[in-house]
This record gives sequence, C-alpha cells and structure tokens, in this order.
Amino acid sequence: MSSPDCRFLRSLSSSPVSPVPSFESLPPFSLLFLLNLLKHKRIHTGENPYECGKKVTQSGGLTRHKCCTLHTGEKPHECNECGKKFTTLDNLRKHKRVHTGEKPYECDECGKKFTKVVNLKVHKRIHIGEKPYECDECGKKFTDLSNLKVHKRIHTGEKPYECDECGKKFTQSGGLTRHKCCTLHTGGKPHECNECGKMFTTLDNLRKHKRVHTGEKPYECDECGKKFTKLVNLKTHKRIHTGEKPYECDECGKKLNQSGILIRNKMLHTREKLHECYECGKKFTKLVNLKVHKSA
Repeated sequence: MSSPDCRFLRSLSSSPVSPVPSFESLPPFSLLFLLNLLKHKRIHTGENPYECGKKVTQSGGLTRHKCCTLHTGEKPHECNECGKKFTTLDNLRKHKRVHTGEKPYECDECGKKFTKVVNLKVHKRIHIGEKPYECDECGKKFTDLSNLKVHKRIHTGEKPYECDECGKKFTQSGGLTRHKCCTLHTGGKPHECNECGKMFTTLDNLRKHKRVHTGEKPYECDECGKKFTKLVNLKTHKRIHTGEKPYECDECGKKLNQSGILIRNKMLHTREKLHECYECGKKFTKLVNLKVHKSA
C-alpha cells in the first residue's frame, strides 16, 4: 500500500469523531472500500499525492507511468510495418490503425470516422461551431490547438520544416511531405489530364485541375454564397469578409490579405520586373501589364 494511502487510513484511526479501528486490523473488504472511497474523493478535491513532476490521482497511475519508460526515453514497442517505436504498447496499438485503416470512432452527425477518440472530439466542434482557441494577433478562432499553433506561424514567419533537397521551408510537416513525394526534384509529372493533356506531379493536383473542365466548385462561402474550385481560394476569399490581412510588407508596412499581392507589392519597391515578353524582351512588374502589352 502506498504511503499517502497509509497516512489517510491512520488519520481515520486517530480521528476523535467516529474513529475507525487501526487499518492493520480492518478486514480486507472494509479496507478495499476505504481505499476506493479515498481514490474517488480525489476527483472532487483535485488532490494529486503521487509526484515525479507529473501528478496522478492514483498510485496505479503512477506505477503505469513509471513503467512506460517515459523518464528513460526508451521506446521498446516497435511497429513491424514501418519501424516506428513507442513508449507504451497502447500507443503502438493506436499507431497500427494507420496501416490497417481501422477507424473505430464515428461521428454521429456526418458519419466521418477517426482512428483516435480525441480526433473525433475535435471534429465534433465543427458541427456545434465551437472554436475555443483564439489567435491573440488577429482574433481568428480554431477548433483545436494544433491548428492555432500552425496559424501563428503566419504572423511569426516560422517555417520549421525544410526540404533537404532544395532548402525550401514549410510551416507544416504535411506541406514538406507532399513536396517530397510529388517528384518536384526528379522533374517527373506522371499524372496527365485526359481533357487537355496538362501534366501534374501529384494525383491530387490532377483531381483539382479537372474541376476547370467539369465546372465543379465544391467550396462555398457561407457569407455571400460565392463558390470556389479550391479550398485555399475560399480561405483567401473569406478574408474580404473578416478584414484579416496577415501579410505585411517590411518595406512600407502595408498589410495585405494574399501572399501573392505581397510579392507584387515588394516588386514595386525593388522595381523588379519578372514578367518578360518573349517576343520583344520587354519586362514588366505585373503580369496584367504584360498581357496588355501582348494584346496591343
């Protein structure tokens, strides 16, 4: 029996009000009842008597915590599919769902399934409109903390994920993964549009491109009803309604709602002319000016 539990039972024995017999003399059933009562009461009191930096309400929780090699950094449980290692067998089991495709947690609103219950809980906030995490820079709200952290990189300029091939940096690990997988460095574009013959590095980009031919616009603005072929275009459009301008020019301080507009604004300061007419060699700072020139 752990020392905090012993102290609790001894305090009962010495209490002047309704004292109980010495806990050593208690029958096993009564002792078990008192211990369970003690553990339950900690839920209400918030008491965490077992410490190692991390606090837990029960000695069993501390035992499991100590046994899972968190302090040693050891990861004895290895996935036989990809070799990734984990500190606990439970975490390994959850990870294996990535390979098996098992998604045991289903949303009762829309039927979407998830590998983890925590992901289902975050997803459900979409249906109820709950966004508990707010950016202290621009006030934008998010359903989960991880999205807020990624969003904040817009303001800080942080891009922690770097391609070891070309040095390009990304705000999200997913962006780096897609970049590495899309054969940009090999120059290959294996996915061809059967409508116009245009080639793409990824199948996902080909699917998005095909909306040009089908006219499909699955992303609709809930403010004005305007529809878009790409989600990123909808997100950019919504800044018109929110007034959000996350991109600031370090030359003049002007704030803009699109990264592309920021690039064009910076070119005005440097007078850099990136758009060249292949007929006569004349260069322009804006693509629209080049188009006007070509049509003349």
